[in-house]
Amino acid sequence: MASDYPLTPTTSPTPAAERERILAAPGFGRYFTDHMSTATWSADLGWHGHRVGPLEPFSLHPSAAVLHYAQEIFEGLKAYRHADGSVWLFRPEQNAARFARSARRMALPRLPEEDFLAGVEALVRADEPWVPVPGNEESLYLRPFMFASEAFLGVRPATQIVFSVIASPAGPYFTSGLTGVTLWVTSTYSRAARGGTGAAKCGGNYAGGLAAQLEAEEHGCDQVLYLDSAGEGNLEESGTMNLCLITADGRLITPPLGTILEGVTRDTLLTLAAEAGLTCQERPITIEELREGAADGTVTEVFAAGTAAVVTPVVGFKGDGYAFTVGDGEPGRRTAALRTRVLDIQYGRAEDPHGWLRRVL
Repeated sequence: MASDYPLTPTTSPTPAAERERILAAPGFGRYFTDHMSTATWSADLGWHGHRVGPLEPFSLHPSAAVLHYAQEIFEGLKAYRHADGSVWLFRPEQNAARFARSARRMALPRLPEEDFLAGVEALVRADEPWVPVPGNEESLYLRPFMFASEAFLGVRPATQIVFSVIASPAGPYFTSGLTGVTLWVTSTYSRAARGGTGAAKCGGNYAGGLAAQLEAEEHGCDQVLYLDSAGEGNLEESGTMNLCLITADGRLITPPLGTILEGVTRDTLLTLAAEAGLTCQERPITIEELREGAADGTVTEVFAAGTAAVVTPVVGFKGDGYAFTVGDGEPGRRTAALRTRVLDIQYGRAEDPHGWLRRVL
């Protein structure tokens, strides 16, 4: 049975006029709602103190374990307002399950999946006015996270943990329409190794990727593409998204799981692509196969998949001593169709035959 998250309302909510100004142009991750969900764990009491209260800073001792040993994880999902005013989550059970897997990998206590969902839903209910009325893919981005708060210096799992959920209204990722990006294929950095933390959604993975992102920008690219750490030239994933290829003979190919993040959007697209008549394959793909396929027309489209942008068309690649374009250098037809299909389900514009939507309000 899920724990309740009783609400203690803030005494200083954002004025309605200010909230509407923010919702008119929220950007991404710039503004935050009035409340937050929290719960704490200790070795002697287990999980306790579940609540929704005012958004406020955490007070941490300078020796808090998360600051020294990076024992933390997070998730990302969205709440969508439908045309009738109702508010829905999209496949949050998948986020809850992945959160539990990440916790296990980072030696954090497992938060029951029903408590994860209850904390997310309680915050959405508390801050329902912050869920935008979509004019162009606006939504409420939700960030559940967990970190080691115990004050100590020593390499062991912490015995005091904080779980929290915060929320931020988000505008459309593509503010000027659906455009394509170019990826830098780094030969300097790798994202993860076999047996590492690549499949966990932990901040250290992203911190380690910032230098690679800067390298990509120095070469005029929008984002980085990692190859496997074993040096076999296999594609892994982009800096923040999973990668998918579409071929001329109707296949969707994506790198296998293991050292990459098990994306919820990735899994969704595999299902929808199969329904759209594509043959889905999860298998290793080398950078040479991609280069040759783009050159001879075997690979016609490439896209990246993630919660923030849903589907990002990839129209070109650069690497040490080479550069090439995918297709005609424009977002592909099948890529655009898959993106539209996902969004139509999320916003309630199309039937949800898989039961992916979960109503909150």
